[in-house]
Amino acid sequence: MPLWWLYVVRSSDGSLYTGISTDPTRRLEKHATGKGARALRGRGPLKLVAQCQAGDRAAASRAEYAFKQLTKADKEATLAGGSKALLAFARAYVDDASD
Repeated sequence: MPLWWLYVVRSSDGSLYTGISTDPTRRLEKHATGKGARALRGRGPLKLVAQCQAGDRAAASRAEYAFKQLTKADKEATLAGGSKALLAFARAYVDDASD
């Protein structure tokens, strides 16, 4: 079973994009070349600002959805803590799967 990652990308206009992947670095390269998410096309340069392991695909999807529901201010506050803060956020959704 592959390990899934939750990742956050910042575009040149400051907007945030959240996604999941088994290889965030490869996925960022896809986004940067315009072959990733449509929402990021033409918004480069892109920067991977945080990533964390998120368990299986279901847990990663739950964490992604929850992060996307946050306000921009709450996302920025979480990201201020870097990948460790994002991991703490995601862990709640990884742990939910084992309950």
